[in-house]
Order: sequence, then C-alpha cells, then structure tokens
Amino acid sequence: MTHPRLAETEALLAELVAFPTVSAASNRALTDRLAERLEGLGARVRVDPDPTGAKANLWASLGPERAPEEDRGIVLSGHTDVVPPGDGPWTGDPFRLREAGGRLYGRGTCDMKGFVACATAIAAEAAERPLAHPLHLAFTYDEEVGCFGAKAMVAALSAEGRRPAMAIIGEPTAMRVIEGHKGNCEYHTRIAGLPGHSARPDLCVSAADAAVRYAARLLQLGEALKARAPRGSRFEPPHATLNIGRIDSGTVHNVIAERAHIAWEVRTVSPGDAAFVCAEIDAHAEALLGTMRAVYPGAAIERITIGDVPGLEPAQDNAARDVALALTGPMTGETEALHVAFGTEAGLYRRLGLSAVVCGPGDIAQAHRADEFVARSQLDACLTMLSGLVARLAG
Repeated sequence: MTHPRLAETEALLAELVAFPTVSAASNRALTDRLAERLEGLGARVRVDPDPTGAKANLWASLGPERAPEEDRGIVLSGHTDVVPPGDGPWTGDPFRLREAGGRLYGRGTCDMKGFVACATAIAAEAAERPLAHPLHLAFTYDEEVGCFGAKAMVAALSAEGRRPAMAIIGEPTAMRVIEGHKGNCEYHTRIAGLPGHSARPDLCVSAADAAVRYAARLLQLGEALKARAPRGSRFEPPHATLNIGRIDSGTVHNVIAERAHIAWEVRTVSPGDAAFVCAEIDAHAEALLGTMRAVYPGAAIERITIGDVPGLEPAQDNAARDVALALTGPMTGETEALHVAFGTEAGLYRRLGLSAVVCGPGDIAQAHRADEFVARSQLDACLTMLSGLVARLAG
C-alpha cells in the first residue's frame, strides 16, 4: 500500500526540479515557494538571506512554540542546491521531471530534492496533529560547494540558543540509517612565478614546475594518511583520503608559466587528519618558496580553505539513530546503522549538540550524474518513515 501523500510529493518534486538551483545560481525563487507553501499550513517560517541576498536558508516550525533552550524538537534537514547537469548524455531535460519504470528522473531528484519534497509534504500531516514537540524543516543553500548555508543556519541557531533534540539529514542513503561519515576539507592553492621565454629558464620562475612539486608532496601525504587509520575504523577505505581534483597552469610550450592553480581535498576520519596534511604541505611550500624567491622575490604560494565540513563521528548514545532505525527497520531489514565516505551537514548539527543521523530516499550512486533519478518506492518509504516520526511527536 502506497503512502497517501505520494502523489502530492511527486507533484511537488516536479515543481522543485523545475527550479535550476545549481550552486552558482540563486535559490531564492524555490525557497520563497516553499516558504509560501509552509506558511499556508500554519508553520512559523523564517527566510534568512546570505550576504548577497541571492540565496537563502529556510527554517520552518510546526507544533508547540517553545523557548529556544527548551525546544527539544526534531529537525528535518536538506539542501536546495544541486550540481550542474554537466555534459553527460541526459535523455531528457534535466530540469523537467519525467517518469519511467517507477523512476523519477531530473537533476536533484536524488540529491536531494526528493527528501525536501517528502519533508514538505509530510508537514501537512504534522499541521493536522497536536504535536507534543516541535517539528522543524531546515532547507539550506550551497551544500554542494562547502555547506555554507548549513554553517549559517547552525550559527543562527546557536546565537538564538535554540536546542532541538535531534536532526535527520535526508541525503540519499536508500533509506538506510547512517551514524558516521567522513569530514571534507577543500582547498585551492595558488602559485605565482615569473614568466619568460623557455630558452632562458634560469631567468624565470615556473609556476608549473612548482605545482608539480607541490602536487607530488600531496600524493606522498595521501599515502601517509593510510597509516593514520584508527583501529577498528568502519569506513571504506578505513583511513582519510586525499584527492587532487584539478591542476591548471601555463599557456603554450615555449613560455614559462606565470601562474598555477591546484584544487584538492582531504576526506577526514580523525579530527587531526586535515591539520596534519596542512602543516606538512605548508612546510613544503615554504621550502619551495625559498628556491623560487632566490630568483624572483615576488613568487608566492597561497593555500586557501574553500570548505571545512566536520565529519559525523559515531556516538554510543544517539537518540536520532535509535529512532530512525526503529522507523526504517521494518522496511529495510537493517538493524544497525552504517558508515559512509561522503560528507553531509550532519556533523554541523552534532557540533551544536544535537544527536544526528543521515537517512533519505535514493541511492548516492545516482547523485551527480546524468539521468539522475530517485525510485518512486524510495519516496514512499521516506514518507512512511516521516509519518512514523510525526506520530511519535504527537505521542
């Protein structure tokens, strides 16, 4: 038997997918539409713009209005931005929902407008019941490029002194409960040298050469991270990882490169993993600079932190995990929470003092690819879980 709000959820998902909220664009139209819908249900809604005004978070609350320090409610958290469609072989318009074989295709269906649609649809159910504790919906911007919206959201909650009890982050997990994931620290390194003709490299400083030496040291540090894996780690792989995503430098073969740019990341397991890598690579950069500045004093190597998102560290006592397992176990057959390598906003809520888990519709393998989809059955399972959650809040 399908959930009675499944058709409503699919219609809402089609509406959300039609907003092309790639991280480089505004999410305001989508956020304002969700705010209007939730206000129509009687929710207390706050829209918080970013400094540019082009993007915004949405915080909506249903149920009893409590003093911030006495909140003890449940947060359903999702992000409204999506990655670009890319140049892959889409078989339809990425921003127009289509159905085929029980799958709903479109950019963001899986990651993670499917959960946003489910949470918004279930808000109507929550609005019809006398809740003993508040239900909060937290929809954020720029998760895909560093969880910037969630950081602003958590900072606002902290400043207000609001203390919900738990958070469920609806990233795609095939409705399995995730109690631990790696952190994600993203960096850009910019290198400036002295250009010139390749016939006289002794009079120049090649940013490309420096980038190669810098990247080689990063690869060594990636290997060193393997030895830092904590005993009994449940992650795959069990250690922190380092990836060089992009290296840009130079123009043509006979010109010494003036500038270089390296984009790289560390997916952390232990709290000190990123600090270890940064200390080592900064020391290596200083040594490189010594050689470079002997020829050109204006040479520079600058490491910029783009994003620093904490991991979700497993906790022996985790009420969100226990509740989520109780609600999803009959559907998935899972009795234990899992660990994953991808990152989410969950670690930010944990830092605020909430118990937190990740659990949502769709398979992460479908995210960030052409013909992204979420199965209709996954939306149905998510709605069933959220209905159970509302019933507990009303109990």
